[in-house]
Amino acid sequence: MNDSSDAGSSDVASQAILAQNLHLLIGQVSQSQGIPPAFIESGFSDTKTIPSIRKLVLPPSGAFKKNWAVYRQRFVEPIRLKAGKVFWEQNQAYLSQIEQDSGVPAEVIVAIIGIETIYGRQTGNFRVKDVLSTLAFDYPDTPNKIIREQLFKDEIKSLILLCWTQAGGKLPANNASQNVNPELFKQCVNQNSSYAGAIGLPQFMPSSIRAYAVDGDGDGQIDLRQSSRDAIASVANFLKQQGWQPGMPIYFAIPQSAFAQASILADGEPQLKYSVQELIEKGILTPQQGDLQGGGVSPQSKALIVDLPYADQDGADKVRYVVGLNNFLTIVQYNRSYFYAQSVAEFAEALGYKNQSVITADLPALPSAKQSTNSKKKKVPHKKATRASAN
Repeated sequence: MNDSSDAGSSDVASQAILAQNLHLLIGQVSQSQGIPPAFIESGFSDTKTIPSIRKLVLPPSGAFKKNWAVYRQRFVEPIRLKAGKVFWEQNQAYLSQIEQDSGVPAEVIVAIIGIETIYGRQTGNFRVKDVLSTLAFDYPDTPNKIIREQLFKDEIKSLILLCWTQAGGKLPANNASQNVNPELFKQCVNQNSSYAGAIGLPQFMPSSIRAYAVDGDGDGQIDLRQSSRDAIASVANFLKQQGWQPGMPIYFAIPQSAFAQASILADGEPQLKYSVQELIEKGILTPQQGDLQGGGVSPQSKALIVDLPYADQDGADKVRYVVGLNNFLTIVQYNRSYFYAQSVAEFAEALGYKNQSVITADLPALPSAKQSTNSKKKKVPHKKATRASAN
């Protein structure tokens, strides 16, 4: 009886603290954007903490070993690949158009949506406002607790602004709510998300929806939950804005004989540190991989060494190494995980992506490769910024 009573008192206290903190944050948004506070409060009045969310975002225990083979098997597998081919067939013409416009291969777009949600089958079943509020004000005690809570506070602010505009409002609002539909606002803040607050087929965080999502089907609205075209166009736009290089490969496989040399350069930092020419000179890459006309990239292109640890059949620790190129790093911006980026590349290859340079006059102009990422400084992290690990 006492345990139950204590638990109940704790829940009431947690809800009271959540309500107080949320009220203060809503006041900040209201003041900065001129949105009537009562309007926002009406959409958030029933916000609740979700204790299970706190457990889901905890990092793995110290005994946990990252396993590339297990990760790959989970995502690059027959069910997702079959669904990917169906999704591609259903959206073939539009995917071709987006590839032509953005330079991002259709296979890569299809791979990302497949890995994220199996084309909308697994988009999460938590209310986004509950998830973000729980993680903003009651993040578990981890070394990065303060940073993570601030990130989710910013996502709540982005959610409010996103839902205000989707309900018909303008920014700044100038303390007026005319022509803004309160029901649409409530639907927006109550929509389903993942346990990290990511929304829709491509699993965008609210800040990423505001920054990168586009209206692909031309209906005047951005709907990442129901519109395949909006999802396709938004994924392409995200990668393009992160510096995707049209017609360039994502990564280079390297022979096992070069693994020892590669291991020396693999520091886990998602930064383009080495030129392809340097890696050729060290015997990690072949001269052909530095031949732009032969399916490679220019020798001056920057790259990084990607480590993919796994356990072999006998349980022994092993590591596979590949060379990640500029386009690999743009996928890392989508989800800060080497495992994720390599899975996207191999999923795309399974769909027919050639992973080699394609130099044609029809492709958009090739931007210069990024020398490094600002992954630690980005204020608009995409969905998997909730996983800061590089693997």
